[in-house]
Amino acid sequence: MQLEDYFDFLTPADIRVKGTRVGIETILNDYLDLGLFPEAIALRYPTLDLEAVYATITYYSHNKEQVDAYLRSWREHDELMRREQESNPPPAVVRLHAMIRERNSETYTTLPPTLRQSDTRRMLPD
Repeated sequence: MQLEDYFDFLTPADIRVKGTRVGIETILNDYLDLGLFPEAIALRYPTLDLEAVYATITYYSHNKEQVDAYLRSWREHDELMRREQESNPPPAVVRLHAMIRERNSETYTTLPPTLRQSDTRRMLPD
């Protein structure tokens, strides 16, 4: 079996472990950024087996420049999507934030005066 046989190359920006919806960026983030051992990564994702995790790490070590570029592109896209969602949140998120503010406001008005002086703004979402 060739190393590439472990993966589905859906697009240049979307490489997944064959037979799963798990992208190699997920495994590599856990391995490179979080410092998790392959066994711990396999336990985190029920659709992965240990062989697939090792295949991903081996693929990375054999194609470091290309995979590093893939990971940079993926992280840039992720950050762009995150900023876009923060600037234009879905209606459900807007409602949840309003509910949290309302709940915190009710809590604040029922607190004793000594506790009201503390910074309750920490309880509000950004």
